[in-house]
Amino acid sequence: MTERLFSEHALSIVLVCTLPEARPDPASTPTRRIVSVCGGSRCTQDDPDYQTAHELGAALASAGFAVATGGYDGTMEAVSRGAHSAGGHVIGVLAKVFSTTANSWVRESILVPRWEDRLMKIISLGDAYIACPGGTGTLVELAVAWEMINKRLLTPRPLIALGEFWRPVIERIESADPTARGVVHLAPSVPDAIARLQELLP
Repeated sequence: MTERLFSEHALSIVLVCTLPEARPDPASTPTRRIVSVCGGSRCTQDDPDYQTAHELGAALASAGFAVATGGYDGTMEAVSRGAHSAGGHVIGVLAKVFSTTANSWVRESILVPRWEDRLMKIISLGDAYIACPGGTGTLVELAVAWEMINKRLLTPRPLIALGEFWRPVIERIESADPTARGVVHLAPSVPDAIARLQELLP
């Protein structure tokens, strides 16, 4: 079932970041809480996943959150675009090994040398995390955030999987490792994800 899940969705990752030459004065950086969003890099504007991610970005900004993504295309672009359209602050975390150019809606860019630095920066930025549908990159981001919260390497914070895409993976892991239960919260829709964030964040 998991193999079919990934074969049907050839997506990748989303989250938020900052490039050195574009880095703003720290005194002017917004103090809003940051939600790091991960999801597929290959979806296009016509895809339902792109449209849902755009809705998510707009809803997060309207609820007063800043958004962080991996800063590139697909879900990352959609979330950034939605947040920007609602007046939100958009962070993109970029890796030199991939590209130093963010999508057009990133307003704060963070540039790091390697893919693994980008992963950890996205996690360290987040006061909460939302995983959209994606591929192996998104799976890594979800798994690392899940493991770090579960092993108390991070203080407890919301980790939300949006939609049904990740349900089979989450249920399989929770059945194999009871200590992992209750860390990832499934949200069937964007309004549910926003409500969950507002419920879980102190």
